[in-house]
Amino acid sequence: MFERRPLSGELETVRTSHAPNLIVLDVDSDFETLPSAVAEDLGLLVDALDPATYPAEWVPDDAPTPLHRYAGSDFTVGLPGDGTVTWTRQTDPPVVFCKARAEGTPDAFLDFLIAEALVQVGLDVPESFLPFFGARYPDLDAAVPLDPASVYQIAAALYDGWLGLQTRPIFADWVDDCPRLHDAWVDAGDRLRDRVGDLPGAVARGETDFADATELACAAIKHGLDLPAPFAALDTTAYVDYGADYAVRWAGKTFDRIDE
Repeated sequence: MFERRPLSGELETVRTSHAPNLIVLDVDSDFETLPSAVAEDLGLLVDALDPATYPAEWVPDDAPTPLHRYAGSDFTVGLPGDGTVTWTRQTDPPVVFCKARAEGTPDAFLDFLIAEALVQVGLDVPESFLPFFGARYPDLDAAVPLDPASVYQIAAALYDGWLGLQTRPIFADWVDDCPRLHDAWVDAGDRLRDRVGDLPGAVARGETDFADATELACAAIKHGLDLPAPFAALDTTAYVDYGADYAVRWAGKTFDRIDE
């Protein structure tokens, strides 16, 4: 199920700088959330397991089932929407996972995704959007007049944007020490540029819904792209400082304007 992944020189540089004790594993299957029995097999590869649980009141009754499961007592790693590479600090040492779908990912971009995970672990940030929002998640749910799956998607995107504000200056500094990773970061941003610039038009034409637009805009934050309104208001140090409180206020003001 799990196999240690060898790291390139630049990835080793990033790991040493940000998460020196972390291990990177290839997973021989794809997953959104690792089944508990499989996750517990990690105990053979790490020194200790420390499963996280979260208060049930953080999760609205109609939230997607995986979120209820994630908050519960079962050892749960990963959530739908996490992407090709994900990580956990519920193990000692922390672990980064490369899912089976990584096999079709270009090497340079996959290395960037792994490096991004290494940096995120080193920042000591919440492991997912649920502990990021915490008791404010029901407030976000109340502020977003969309279905529970869309609220989930927007919450995950807002957490990604908050992380991106903190990782962006680190990626920018790779230009000398890790030029291959820096180039991959720049290239990924260039591929998003036109799509982000046309977001208001795409939403107005019904080609993109608001949850998808939020996901795209928040993904662009880590690349330093210019964002259109209302997403530009997320690219601010105030968001880093105030986190979930800022995100909930942003959502409430945004949908108030939409409803006008």
